[in-house]
Amino acid sequence: MMMQRGAVGSAVLTAVALTAIVGVAAAVPAPDKAAASVSHGKVTDNLHMSLGAFEDATSGEDPRVKAMIDRTDIGGVQVVAPWKALEGNKGEYEWSRLDNALKYLQERHKKLFVQVQDRFFDVAVKDANVPQYVKDEGGVAPTVDENPDNPTTHGAMAAQWNKEVRADFQAMLTAMAEKFDGKLAGVNLPETAVEVDTKKDQTKYTSKSYIDAEIDNMRHGKKVFTKTQFIQYINFLPDDDDHQRMKEMFDLAKDKEIGIGGPDTLPDREYQMENSYKFLHAYKDALPLVAMAVQEPDINAKDPKTGKPYTRERFTDFAHDYLGARHMFWTTEADWLQKPPA
Repeated sequence: MMMQRGAVGSAVLTAVALTAIVGVAAAVPAPDKAAASVSHGKVTDNLHMSLGAFEDATSGEDPRVKAMIDRTDIGGVQVVAPWKALEGNKGEYEWSRLDNALKYLQERHKKLFVQVQDRFFDVAVKDANVPQYVKDEGGVAPTVDENPDNPTTHGAMAAQWNKEVRADFQAMLTAMAEKFDGKLAGVNLPETAVEVDTKKDQTKYTSKSYIDAEIDNMRHGKKVFTKTQFIQYINFLPDDDDHQRMKEMFDLAKDKEIGIGGPDTLPDREYQMENSYKFLHAYKDALPLVAMAVQEPDINAKDPKTGKPYTRERFTDFAHDYLGARHMFWTTEADWLQKPPA
């Protein structure tokens, strides 16, 4: 399996299954006719950044980004909040940073989306941004990124396949929902792509147990967030060459009205088109919400149709028309954000 670095401000793992690229994956069955049709409407543009970057902007330390938040063509902000920022000691939750972000945006009639992060790129296991007690209990797994375009790097993620780790994570989501359900515009879990370094892993990882855990977290997130839209990012899954597990996740999203999104918008990229994009296209009228990100590596990627970097219009048209997106989350490095609103 080859790895593709995730285009997330906090740097997240993504994976590309080579077998899917060469055509092993089966066609995507269309959702059944009982699915409710969704009106996609106009795309709302939002900013994407880490919670720390948001705080730097709103404190005045980064006036450039602060000005972007106040733009009339920006509807809100998606902040990436690592698990550790939300929970210190076990069962002791800290919401002040999200409270401050929500207050700041509400005063400006903007929306707040929160991505709860449990996996991290280019860090040692000991430095993973999860609560210390999770590390102490051996609940972090080493990951590897073998992207051929960049040097091999290593990261870490919470071992969600460990029942105790997952119970702690879900307890945090429950507490978060008790505090913020109906106040946040959306809460999402990060991309599904991962490659655990099995040569170093001591958490008893298997691809099946990993995907089972992701599905369980999807169910739990939707159960506790009844007013705020709950969203799962899906891009690739390990050892899912026939895409049956991915179909299972999309069927669950349709059945339980869970939003779906992705960390990267890369129009017509083959490895994307053969994985989650074809499911997003097939299911877009059956999902309550599709939300796609355009992050820093995306804006430098070459459009296979032109050989040149993608344009804003290309990103937006593809996300809306093909994937059914109604919200887009943009890196603050996007070229159009460096200019005044039209």
